[in-house]
Amino acid sequence: MKIRRLSLRLFLSYLVVIAVTLLVLALAVQVSLPGVYGRHMGMMEGGGPGMGMGRGAGSGGGMLYQNFRASFSEALTWAGLAALLVALLVSWLISRRLSAPIRAMTVASQRISEGNYDERVPPGGLDEIGLLAESFNRMAGKLAQTETLRRQLIGDVAHELRTPLTAIKGSLEGLADGILPATPETFEQLGQEADQLSRLVDDLQELSRVEAGAYRLDRAPLKMQDLVETARRRLARAFEAKGVGLTVELPPEPLVVLADADRIGQVLTNLLNNALQYTPGGGQVTVRLEADAGQARLSVTDTGAGIPAEHLARIFDRFYRVDKSRSRRTGGGAGIGLTIARHLVEAHGGRIWAESEGEGRGSRFVFVVPLASKQVDTL
Repeated sequence: MKIRRLSLRLFLSYLVVIAVTLLVLALAVQVSLPGVYGRHMGMMEGGGPGMGMGRGAGSGGGMLYQNFRASFSEALTWAGLAALLVALLVSWLISRRLSAPIRAMTVASQRISEGNYDERVPPGGLDEIGLLAESFNRMAGKLAQTETLRRQLIGDVAHELRTPLTAIKGSLEGLADGILPATPETFEQLGQEADQLSRLVDDLQELSRVEAGAYRLDRAPLKMQDLVETARRRLARAFEAKGVGLTVELPPEPLVVLADADRIGQVLTNLLNNALQYTPGGGQVTVRLEADAGQARLSVTDTGAGIPAEHLARIFDRFYRVDKSRSRRTGGGAGIGLTIARHLVEAHGGRIWAESEGEGRGSRFVFVVPLASKQVDTL
């Protein structure tokens, strides 16, 4: 019904234009025709302008004028009818060109609202309708991507919750049946599983805030050397316990950035924890800080499991893990830390990426943030 109304409105708009044009033309003819006819007849009879009407008024001149006027009116009528037919044809062609993609978008939007996110409309030309169709398809693609991420998020969260919940449930059933003894070790294990659930909930809350940008950055001049030393002291015991070496390489000149110390420290801690998890005992982790074209470049290199090339592009996606068989219990993490690190680095105007020569050949995580002078210039 709306498409028909559009066609009708187009036709009526053309009809109004034609009617106004004919009305203006008719009024102009009524005003100018007597004078023009009189001048023309006067010149034909050898008199001056304006003589023909007067001399022809009492003879056949008046009848000739009336015939001329009637002929002109008839020609104007036929011209109006022809314009009306042209308006009908043009409005039909244009309304068909406009209504077809609009009808397609209407049907596609209804199917998308029903959950069919793969629906698309045929691409148009370079006019406004074509641009609208292109924008519609981009919107549909974004909706399909969002729906895919939503389903993946639900599945990933369910998977991450299932592991500790299954362990807790099994332990409780074992205690109830008397299979497991009610010893401090058993309750400590239950507490560890509950702690995993708590950490997962905290990670999800942090991820939600970071992805929504619902957090505040308390920017202040920060010496990156101090940040690296703080992270090294905090994690030194964990590296020693696993037998993984930790080496720090710092430049002699201070590298100062305008950043939130807690947030950038969180990024570095996530990278170090990730390197520690995937590096076996006897391995080595190296933290290197250097200046790079007005930026502070910090890299964390390990000699651990490495990352296959096909996984590098998605390593920062939430809940993404190279080894799907790993769980939080086996050291794989929930796949959230790197996602949070990426958002935090980008919020500081920086960039983060991963490098690896392949599986079993170690990996390197690098992030850069502008030095303080560069940040002040861009803020």
